Amino acid sequence: MNSSVIVVGLYICTIFLISWYTKHRAAGKAENYILAGRQLTTPLIMVSIVGLAVGGASTIGVAEQAYKAGLSAGWYTTAWGIGAIVMGMTVAKKYRSLNITTIPEMLERYYDKKSMIIGIICQIIVQLVVMSMQYVAGGMILAALMPEIFTPTTGMLMSAVVFIGVTLIGGMWSASITNLMNVSLKYAGILMAVVLAVRMAGGMDQIQMNLPMPHGLDFIDGVGPMTIVTWIIVLITVNLSLQSIIQISLGAKDVHTARKGFIIGGLLMLPIGFVSALLGVIASELYPNISATAALPQVIMSLDPWLAGITLAALWAADVSCACNLLLSSATLYSHDIHKRFVDPNMSDSKYLNVTRISVFLLGLLTLSFALTISGIISTLMAGLSLMTAFSVIVLMTMYAPKYCSRAAAFYTILASVVVLVAWMFVPAVRVLPHVIYAEWIVCGVLFVGISAVTRSNAIRMEGVEPAAVQEGKTKAVPAQH
Repeated sequence: MNSSVIVVGLYICTIFLISWYTKHRAAGKAENYILAGRQLTTPLIMVSIVGLAVGGASTIGVAEQAYKAGLSAGWYTTAWGIGAIVMGMTVAKKYRSLNITTIPEMLERYYDKKSMIIGIICQIIVQLVVMSMQYVAGGMILAALMPEIFTPTTGMLMSAVVFIGVTLIGGMWSASITNLMNVSLKYAGILMAVVLAVRMAGGMDQIQMNLPMPHGLDFIDGVGPMTIVTWIIVLITVNLSLQSIIQISLGAKDVHTARKGFIIGGLLMLPIGFVSALLGVIASELYPNISATAALPQVIMSLDPWLAGITLAALWAADVSCACNLLLSSATLYSHDIHKRFVDPNMSDSKYLNVTRISVFLLGLLTLSFALTISGIISTLMAGLSLMTAFSVIVLMTMYAPKYCSRAAAFYTILASVVVLVAWMFVPAVRVLPHVIYAEWIVCGVLFVGISAVTRSNAIRMEGVEPAAVQEGKTKAVPAQH
């Protein structure tokens, strides 16, 4: 108990000290706060995407799934890694070269205002759902670390104080630099924890003999191949179009830095989910009657007190960094695409910065209220993230086949993605495919291409940008003339 209090206390102090240290970098222009002045290096891009992806869902959530389904639950984090690699190899450079701040800004530039508005709404909703998961995971970690001080609910409240505070102080600089520490300690802690947990359980052969579930150590059976493929499709989709991920690439100092950071970060993610999953499997054997969500904290807390405290505090700190990125990008969507666009178009840069910080505070409180009513980390995420399909279709077509895109197509494609998700949730008869993501890709892809073909005379225009120049980030795309 005492060691856990000391470790968490030191972590909180260190995180806030780093945030205060980076505060001067985030001062001045709003771009310094929102995009780190577009000066992030390859290591900072790398740890930022790892910190965002390997947060609560990829650790607590994977162990929760593994507690019930076995080692194959680790594919969730591997799918994140695959998505980041695809992002780095395809559109990360193109995003950085467009010199935009948000996805809705791109929608207005090349499509129309109503596409931008519906894009803002969908992006904010999805990000708030994802961020709510970080509160749930953070609450479980603190409750396991210090059960005499925190319940899962009060742990969420404490997490909210840190999430909001760190983001308010240092913005993207704070989130990025704290991730240098968080990612290193998180990986080291989890790897040491799994070695000691395997020894405590009597070795892998003993774990295999005593497993309460069939195929507990199989890499495919458990969640099953269809679920694995679904996770990969969903998370490639998300990496191509979620604002918080795009904002990391937009903060890179140049297009090559963005590309390298995402690819290296994706490679680092590939194995770590199976480590968390193995801890969930061990928990299912040692603690068969606990809540599945508590699987990872419970098995880690059974190890050496100092190692347990450091490992769980590192997971909690990574959860902090993940939440900071999500909270900052949601606030940016409001301040840049709603307030600056519709409420106060002529506001100064300093006011723009203040509006973003106020948005961080208010949206942080809103997501806390969501977290208090959510259960089932990964299942909740998978449904919400499927809304990103429409954005992925639009982004890929805009960047790789602009002459086949119509300005009328974006709005109806995003609207269709919402209709598909709502129908899937409330009309069981439409669930003829294994997961809603497949229905989303079919409907959004066919609708976008169909509308563009019918209204070809209303095609988007990207005049003045040579492909090579876009690749190198030397010019800015010329907006379509409405």
